[in-house]
Amino acid sequence: MVIVGGGFGGLNAARSLRRADVDITLVDKRNFHLFQPLLYQVATGGLSPANIASPIRGILRRQKNISVVLGDVVAVNPVTNTIEIHSNEPGENEPQTEFRPFDWLIVAAGATHSYFGHDDWERLAPGLKTIEDATRIRGRVFAAFEAAEQEQDLERRKELMTFVIVGGGPTGVELAGAIAELARQTLKHDFRNINPPDARIVIVDGQERMLASFTPHLSQRAEASLTRLGIELRTNTKVTAIHENCVELLTGDESARIMTRTVLWAAGVAAVPLGRTLADATGVDVDRGGRVPVQSDLSIKGFPGIFVIGDLARCLTPSGSPMPGVAPVAIQQGKYVGRLISRLLAGKPPIGAFLFRDEGSLATIGRSAAVADLGRLKFSGLFAWLLWLLIHIMSIAQFQNRMLVLFQWAWSYVTFNRSARLITESYEASEPGKKTNPKQSNEPPT
Repeated sequence: MVIVGGGFGGLNAARSLRRADVDITLVDKRNFHLFQPLLYQVATGGLSPANIASPIRGILRRQKNISVVLGDVVAVNPVTNTIEIHSNEPGENEPQTEFRPFDWLIVAAGATHSYFGHDDWERLAPGLKTIEDATRIRGRVFAAFEAAEQEQDLERRKELMTFVIVGGGPTGVELAGAIAELARQTLKHDFRNINPPDARIVIVDGQERMLASFTPHLSQRAEASLTRLGIELRTNTKVTAIHENCVELLTGDESARIMTRTVLWAAGVAAVPLGRTLADATGVDVDRGGRVPVQSDLSIKGFPGIFVIGDLARCLTPSGSPMPGVAPVAIQQGKYVGRLISRLLAGKPPIGAFLFRDEGSLATIGRSAAVADLGRLKFSGLFAWLLWLLIHIMSIAQFQNRMLVLFQWAWSYVTFNRSARLITESYEASEPGKKTNPKQSNEPPT
């Protein structure tokens, strides 16, 4: 068996097969499992990358029927039952190619950012999917404050201290809340020429309300908490253009412009390119988000030994709507496929169709503020925040990381301090803190 991807889906599939009589190879282009729900904490200096990433080999070290391969799967041949893996050895410029056979294949390669046809925005509005994304955003946010401290022009200083987050889902809301607390608490006394609490933070979303996947009541409570943090909410608003010094918006027929040097993207996701490659090889059509359609047992039609799970799979609910691309779906799908294959290997009849058990949704807004939708039970405020803390702590892969995150959060709560406030990258002239030549940039006239 080959499992592609060491995220929530792939890791849970591998663990579910720990007692099965099968030789497993897990392939990932990273050597660590990333707890993505806490990436925004890295992006705002609350946690270091090592707090939310665990080595895959360490997680699976007690599982004797699995080996881990560091590489990037670029193609699948369902006729010969082989995958093509590219890997770079030290000192090699060209990737090394390996073809590995399989009897069973589980593809859980995940998703990346979607800019809805405006891929040129990625340089100006980074998304939040990887450790590199988080450290890049962290650098931009802190570099903006550093540049504002040295800027004498008041208008340009306002641009540098204005942060626009595109997307009002859980990631956008959590990111905005963390930046607001960073500006109003952590950095409050750290500068001499600027007042960090004066920072302007704006969330832009095309829906009628923030956290549109939650109930209207919880959305209202979340919006009230965001407003108390001084965050501007722009709903029913679309982004029409992103430039190096501003973002252009459209609300109905009314256009507007926000002058800013920091735009962060939390609006859309799309399946990784491997999904389209796999779809072409198996003769199925991906949806608009690049997801591969699967049957009720998560296999591809006509290929009972190839399964697609997680963000890469277009799996339908009994009502016919696609399942959301969230961690609980990937976790349950991974466990399901593991149980299914274990039964087939043991000569037992297969289990029924995959059914997602929705255990609820949570989103944190800031210090002691969160919303929780647990079906019939709905909470907001301090209790929801404590529930969010507990669930996220227990979901982190390794015990040592749980303790590190718990200690870090406790210290931050008491002291308002964020210890990982590091700028680890140098920035080009088009990025915060540097002057640009308007003739060589795509800045609109001011």
